[in-house]
Amino acid sequence: MTARVLMVQGCTSDAGKSTLVTALCRWATRRGLRVAPFKPQNMALNSAVTVDGGEIGRAQAVQAQACGLEPSIDFNPILLKPNSDVGAQVIVHGHPVGNMDARDYHDYKRRASDAVMASHARLVDAYDAVIVEGAGSPAEINLRDRDIANMGYAEAVDCPVILVADIDRGGVFAHLVGTLALLSPSERARVVGFVINRFRGDLALLQPGLDWLERETGKPVLGVLPYLHGLHLEAEDALPRERMTKSVAALRVAVPALPRISNHTDFDALRAHPDVDLHFVGPGKAIPACDLIILPGSKSTRADLAWLRAQAWDVALARHLRYGGKVLGICGGLQMLGRAVHDPLGIEGEAGSSAGLGWLELETTLEPHKQLHRVHGRLAFAEASVQGYEIHCGISRGAALANPFARLDDGRCDGALSTDGQVMGSYLHGLFDDPQTLSAVLQWAGLHDASAVDVRALREASIERLADAVEAHLNGEYLQQWLER
Repeated sequence: MTARVLMVQGCTSDAGKSTLVTALCRWATRRGLRVAPFKPQNMALNSAVTVDGGEIGRAQAVQAQACGLEPSIDFNPILLKPNSDVGAQVIVHGHPVGNMDARDYHDYKRRASDAVMASHARLVDAYDAVIVEGAGSPAEINLRDRDIANMGYAEAVDCPVILVADIDRGGVFAHLVGTLALLSPSERARVVGFVINRFRGDLALLQPGLDWLERETGKPVLGVLPYLHGLHLEAEDALPRERMTKSVAALRVAVPALPRISNHTDFDALRAHPDVDLHFVGPGKAIPACDLIILPGSKSTRADLAWLRAQAWDVALARHLRYGGKVLGICGGLQMLGRAVHDPLGIEGEAGSSAGLGWLELETTLEPHKQLHRVHGRLAFAEASVQGYEIHCGISRGAALANPFARLDDGRCDGALSTDGQVMGSYLHGLFDDPQTLSAVLQWAGLHDASAVDVRALREASIERLADAVEAHLNGEYLQQWLER
């Protein structure tokens, strides 16, 4: 018997597809099913390293956690990582196949579809249920040709579709009815119902609208999910909607919101920390007084380095260090802190070299082979464990590496610490997820006796809350029928 397949599509980006799939994965897992998440095609700069040594979207790693699984390349066979406004790195089954613009990728889609269907076949053979997440909206009619992300996939595998819309944005009924109207008759027929997400208020006041929607479309509303505040789930791509403002915070942290910022989920643990007030600082915004500046990862390090200079971050960093502040660079941020970044093959954009910020004695050269590692080790500057994952093409060399950030269990060293102790860098994403590393870095930055925060435990509790919401607010009769198909 092959797995039951259910797909969640959204009226818009950020409608709640990832969250609903995560909730349904845990809900079905609670019932003893062997469940796998699946996203045929994802466009995101937040990614994770899988147990089989590949790279997938970060949201699918969270969904794997909801299923009690290690992330696998089959959970997200096609990942697009934008490196410009018109192009992206294309990753197939966990490994890059090249940079393509939209036209090139459209021509490549037949091969991408083969990868999607190969992963689908393996999952339906190995699991009892596969819960699938669409991408963007199925009503983007300019993208319908050769679609593998939404209805093209659903039609190919003949699976039912739940359509989710975000009422917090406004216009929820227009989103649902308009999306349905733009589908073909066969696609419309496979939509089994609607889920309305992020509702606040008295459901009785919404009921007339729900009744109208069901009469107008002939489709049932499967449930209305409440706005759940305080969820600690890794975002698929967009920067967090909400800033976790702290009335009293002992440590102030500023992070530049780079145009091609990658893996900003690295900062989830800091955002959740009661003693830390973290700002993402966008273009044209004043750089606030702070104790720690963190330069994040980047999909286009040289371009984002130029953006930093255009925003006067280089001047702000010099002033910050002059007054005793601390600076940490993660992955691309580490590369920016060196003397130079070289891209002779044009891996991230136009070939060439850029002067770095010059705070660490190292230079980085981008090379074709991407480093993808899940690592464990010990911090070199403190008695603490560290674990995380590497996703980078850059290889750094220089005297600064003799004073590393961490010593890894595989015998390698990672990152660097400046001789004066003010500037530090690491290639490790997810390093703050380790409570010991989080505490050690905060102490280095000047926060002593910090509260203990385990973001992994917070994430697990959030997944449980989502599954509880499905139990309480979705149509259990339909979900049970789907399980028994």
